[in-house]
Amino acid sequence: MNPDLERLQPYPFERLARLKADASPPVDRAHIDLSIGEPKHAAPHFVAEALISHLHGLSQYPVTRGQPELRRAVADWLSRRFQLPAASLDPQTMVLPVNGTREALFAFAQAVVDRNAARPRVLMPNPFYQIYEGAALLAGAEPVLLNTTPESGYLPDFDRVPESVWDDCQLLYLCSPGNPTGTVLDIPALQRLIHLADRHDFILAADECYSEIYPDEAAPPPGLLQAAAAMGRTDYRRCVVFHSLSKRSNLPGLRSGFVAGDAEVLQAFFRYRTYHGCAMPPATQAASRLAWQDEAHVRDNRELYRQKFAAVTDILQPVLDVAPPQAGFYLWPRTPIADTDFARGLFAEEQVTVLPGSFLSRDTDSGNPGADHVRMALVAPLEDCIEAAHRIRSFIERINP
Repeated sequence: MNPDLERLQPYPFERLARLKADASPPVDRAHIDLSIGEPKHAAPHFVAEALISHLHGLSQYPVTRGQPELRRAVADWLSRRFQLPAASLDPQTMVLPVNGTREALFAFAQAVVDRNAARPRVLMPNPFYQIYEGAALLAGAEPVLLNTTPESGYLPDFDRVPESVWDDCQLLYLCSPGNPTGTVLDIPALQRLIHLADRHDFILAADECYSEIYPDEAAPPPGLLQAAAAMGRTDYRRCVVFHSLSKRSNLPGLRSGFVAGDAEVLQAFFRYRTYHGCAMPPATQAASRLAWQDEAHVRDNRELYRQKFAAVTDILQPVLDVAPPQAGFYLWPRTPIADTDFARGLFAEEQVTVLPGSFLSRDTDSGNPGADHVRMALVAPLEDCIEAAHRIRSFIERINP
């Protein structure tokens, strides 16, 4: 067996299940799960209809590069959303459809990391989406964790990275808007990272899957390609972005996303994927194209999240250190007791599940940056989120009178 498999740590939800295993929550109330970022809003009806109406494509093998119509729809969406110069994004060479960004974020490291280098390193935020760490380990690289703390505004502190580490860096995973923190890297910060990538010869992989959930319609979060284009870099060299329909369109079961950016890097990734055997089914491609072409359902989706954040934070702020995120659908509050004790106690007493922040982080020399935080995913219906907030407040008032 691949010995690097032994280096993989249990997934956060495995640890959460163990934490809750011997608890006996009250049976007189329904369980409300705020632990997993699985959208519960209705999937767009027209996407489901398109999926069904294109099932005749099952008699054909799909191609790895994807249908031209889908790649064009993606390029057009990226150009509109991130104000990219017209025709700067070639759908033929700069866009690849993927079966959800989870598999793409993992596979990307396998394609671009040179495991024969003296000390290959992959940098990533901490807390993080655990796929980054697993991808680095199985690519033969050393994960380098960049803590995101209250002191750094919940952003990675890139100033603390030594020059020697930048020199060894082959890949930097960015997550903006952040999971779980909800923080956003602005254009100057992204451009600074592009300059660092040039100087130290590494690739920027920007996980932007939460970019379409934000509070202000007039101020959407910026993206890596947008930052590059503002510098005049319309070849998007060293820049690759990952987007998904899971959060944007409430379609986690469709397993549909894309990778876009640097044509040279994507050509290498395409070659890897032809062997990986992960072409998107034709019906999924047809449904995805329609989803990327429509914004009305996305605006409606954002409004639902605004209502939930307003209601929940109004209930919790008197008793909990919590604020709405810059983007995304998570709350990342600090807890009055240890995060694991908070999560277990809340489940045992109130039948509400949240995810301990320390399960999303790794210990470092300066501590575990997720400790004494919990992640709350406001994905349930508004009424359930309000009910959960009241139960959380009651629990806090009991433990911290």
